[in-house]
Parts: sequence; structure tokens; C-alpha cells
Amino acid sequence: MLRLTDFIIDCPDTMALAAFYAQVTGRPVKEGSDEDWAGIRFGEIELAFIRVTDYRAPQWPGSEHPKQFHLDFEVDDIEAEQNRVLTLGATLQQDFIGPEGYGWRVYTDPVGHPFCLCRNKGVTWTGQAPVWPWNH
Repeated sequence: MLRLTDFIIDCPDTMALAAFYAQVTGRPVKEGSDEDWAGIRFGEIELAFIRVTDYRAPQWPGSEHPKQFHLDFEVDDIEAEQNRVLTLGATLQQDFIGPEGYGWRVYTDPVGHPFCLCRNKGVTWTGQAPVWPWNH
């Protein structure tokens, strides 16, 4: 049996980037995290940060130092969440929100990794979880 356990992100400062994503997601940095490895638990999966000497940030959307991955966060209020992540240190890179208010916006985190805030048509929220239209 195969199970995804970790999604690991290279960075120059594990605790700083873990703190950023802890604030973005509202989840705590995992106890025992340190300057070499820090994590945030999402059920069975850990979003982890590993310190890399001579870290080179991705240069989105360029290809000299490609992004290699990005995270998507479905949100119920894209304007409010944008204000919050910008205050936390994210940088808006590109806006793909359509006239009806659906789509996504691309940001970079404080060390250059791209991530998106998304608002997909048909998604409804129950408590803190999105319900996708094909799961009804």
C-alpha cells in the first residue's frame, strides 16, 4: 500500500517559512520542528520544510529557476484571504479572477514559492471544508 505522508518544500529558513504557512492555513507548526526540518500536519499528510544550503528561489513565471510545484488553497472569500496573505508577507503575481468572481490568483511566499488562492464555481462551504460540485 502506498500513502502520501509528506510534501517537502526546500527553503533557507525552515521555521520562518513554516510560520508563514501556519498563519496562512491556521494550523500550528508541528512540535519538535527545528532549523533543519519543520512541519505542519494536515491529517495524515505533513507539509514540511527542509533547510537547503545555497537555496535558490524559483523565478515564477520564468524558466531559469522553475517553480517545480505550487500549492492551491480553495477559499470562500478571495478578497479577504488576499488581504490576509499579503499582510503575512506574500506577493501577488498574477490575477486570473473572472468577471463572476471565480478563478485564481497567483502569489509567491516570502522565499519565492508560488501558491494560489482559488475560488471555484459550484464549491460550497460546510464548516471549514469545501464541498466540490462533483461530490454532491
